[in-house]
Amino acid sequence: MSTTTQPIRLIVGLGNPGAEYAATRHNAGFWWVEALARELGVSLRLESKFLGLAGRSRDDIWLLEPTTYMNRSGQSVAALARFYKIQPESVLVVHDELDLLPGEAKLKQGGSHAGHNGLKDIQALLGTPNFWRLRLGIGHPRTLNLNQSVVDFVLQKPRQNEQPDIDAAIERSLKAWPLLAAGEFPRATMVVNTKPKAAKPAE
Repeated sequence: MSTTTQPIRLIVGLGNPGAEYAATRHNAGFWWVEALARELGVSLRLESKFLGLAGRSRDDIWLLEPTTYMNRSGQSVAALARFYKIQPESVLVVHDELDLLPGEAKLKQGGSHAGHNGLKDIQALLGTPNFWRLRLGIGHPRTLNLNQSVVDFVLQKPRQNEQPDIDAAIERSLKAWPLLAAGEFPRATMVVNTKPKAAKPAE
């Protein structure tokens, strides 16, 4: 039986617009999409009718960064998806994930928005949770032994020891892009979900 299904046609990175948010944990989705744009040679430009920065690859794949702020991301995603008749099953949303540690990443289709305001709005505006999600671990203040609220945590920069792990997860998960573009989701999931090997202690 073939493992190839409908390929990804729209990749959405979630984050907040503005220089003051650019380096914060909540913008991890933007980081991933910008890295893919560089790899594909795609320029992201303001598209007012799609409420975001958007660009299209030579293979007719759309990349999108909503400029609506996180809790209104669905307005941007739904506008582009409906205009180009892209089904939710062909949409990949890349976002920060509190339930994964920095350095971890997970690929899945559907499921709960788990309180993530960006996912919540996309689910509401698309009318289904059945889009794909690439979850980039940023950790949780509780698991990282930080005495701060989740709101404050996601709107701050990763600590110096966390950023390299997040960057490594982005680099690793980008290797799954050719598989996602081909609709080979089981293989892509294996690439993304494989945890990085722990470094061996120095002897």
